[in-house]
Amino acid sequence: MPPTPSSRPHTRTRTRPRSRLRLSLVALLGASCLGGLLTAPAAGAASDGGSEGALRRQLEELVSTPGGPPGVIVVLQRGDTQHVVRAGVADLESGRPIETTDHMRIASTAKAFTGAVALRLVQRGALDLDSTIGRTLPQLPRAWRSVTLRQLLNHTSGLPDYSEDPEFLELLLADPRRTFDPRRLLDFVADEPLRFRPGSQYQYSNSDNIAVALMAEAATHRPYEELLSRIVYQPLGLHDTSLPLGYEMPEPYMHGYAVEPPEPPEDVSEVLSASGVWASGGIVSTPHDMTRFIRAYAAGKLTSEEVLREQRRWIEGASEPAGPGRNTAGLGIFHYSTRCGVVLGHTGNFPGYTQLIAATPDGRKSLTFSLTTQVNRTNNPELVEKLRAIEENAVCTLLRRDRG
Repeated sequence: MPPTPSSRPHTRTRTRPRSRLRLSLVALLGASCLGGLLTAPAAGAASDGGSEGALRRQLEELVSTPGGPPGVIVVLQRGDTQHVVRAGVADLESGRPIETTDHMRIASTAKAFTGAVALRLVQRGALDLDSTIGRTLPQLPRAWRSVTLRQLLNHTSGLPDYSEDPEFLELLLADPRRTFDPRRLLDFVADEPLRFRPGSQYQYSNSDNIAVALMAEAATHRPYEELLSRIVYQPLGLHDTSLPLGYEMPEPYMHGYAVEPPEPPEDVSEVLSASGVWASGGIVSTPHDMTRFIRAYAAGKLTSEEVLREQRRWIEGASEPAGPGRNTAGLGIFHYSTRCGVVLGHTGNFPGYTQLIAATPDGRKSLTFSLTTQVNRTNNPELVEKLRAIEENAVCTLLRRDRG
């Protein structure tokens, strides 16, 4: 359930100046068109990965880097053993450290949740990977009718990205806390043709996961939020995960900041309504819950072996921002091939937050890597490469071997 308004001891986040907000929105929403262009391993990955002490030093360096996050937390879990490595703070005002129970905006890692719902429905026979928009969602543009669920899940649909639409961006800029009807977000691009023939190429698009959620609703006649609860939250014991439509964050939460030196960091945790991203990136969760989720999701525990094989048909394509190592894309999940081994997962970024969740294909080892600022190739390409190198070292720490 969305958090309810309440009196709070801290000062409410103020709306950012329009010029700075515009830059943040471009960084958030314009970056999606870059997804899939970067699949090579991160250049200059450090060779001192493999120990938690080395990872802690790298996180402390990241926090002190100009434009870096005020706080970062990495949850490493091997079997039942969990280790938490962190640097910086959850809140610059109070100075308290980040905890695994702090809420955060999970950004595009929410797309993995959409994948979990869709693949479960495929297993049950309510949907098929070859189900089309034309048959399942006949109200959407006729030009999109041949797009399949499979193509939506692996970003080869060709759907125009509503989050790049000028009208959508202007509405968001005029009122960042505006509540959109999430089921009408695709209306912003309903007059546009497909960007390419479905299945012919990869292009990361926020529209894809909106369409997936709508297909799930059409197939079950239940709201997407209810499907998330029944298919994902309840079976996995995710008690602090929700899909709100408003801008408020549930307590306690790690504060997300816009870090644009030489300006001081600005708290943007509650600047934007989640309704404008919905199934594409609106979920709020905690490092604890995200660790439980990715361990089950990467291992295929929410679906069948047959559907899992289809999910893992890898194609060229990267998450946004790109994850560690070489990226390839599956159905609602990415394959990250690092110098120390393979993990499966997803990344995401949103004003104030950058996320990586990943686990070994059997789900026994996992990492949740959360930053309290937004990092992508639009707003800070150099920091992205630094982050990817540290993420790869975190994978080496998780797997406890380093091939240098």
